[in-house]
Amino acid sequence: MERTRLVVVDDEVLVLQDLKETLEGLGYLVAGTAGDGRSGVNMARQLQPDAVIMDIRMPDMDGIEAASILTEEHVAPVILVSGLSEKSLIQRAQEAGVVAYITKPYRPADLSPAIEVGIARFREFQELRRENEDIKETLETRKLVDRAKGILMTTQGLSEAEAFRKVQKMSMDTRRPMKDIANAIIITYEASADDKGKK
Repeated sequence: MERTRLVVVDDEVLVLQDLKETLEGLGYLVAGTAGDGRSGVNMARQLQPDAVIMDIRMPDMDGIEAASILTEEHVAPVILVSGLSEKSLIQRAQEAGVVAYITKPYRPADLSPAIEVGIARFREFQELRRENEDIKETLETRKLVDRAKGILMTTQGLSEAEAFRKVQKMSMDTRRPMKDIANAIIITYEASADDKGKK
């Protein structure tokens, strides 16, 4: 079985080393470490780990800001490990999309459940996002095809079924998606309508 790959970010070298050793002892593969939020973000973008574990208070960019970027870019789930437990920080962490928040001092046994649940939740979100994008794409295609059908029915006197088959055939003949064909029909029609309007 492939080991879960992690990036660990903390500005305190000893804490970073200890966390790395603890995680490796739990069977994780620490693919990279960084000492500040910005480096952590760049490393995560490059290595595409299964999860990123980071501290909050760090120079250059704090852990919450870094988590917000990684969540927005769908790079990896972020688990924060911090000695701070102020309400305002927890609120910011939630808004940034952090999947787990562990307070120091932590027990090694606290890490695995947070990592595993965090990765599972992140994957669920990714799947939902993909499904939403597919639905949006399908609706967009349907709207364009309906419009293109209307144009063909008006300009070529075709029935709705004939207009649909024509778009479908053009799509198969050119090996291009129906959305592209519909778009081309609409653009061509609008361009010719503009030309007629100018005459």
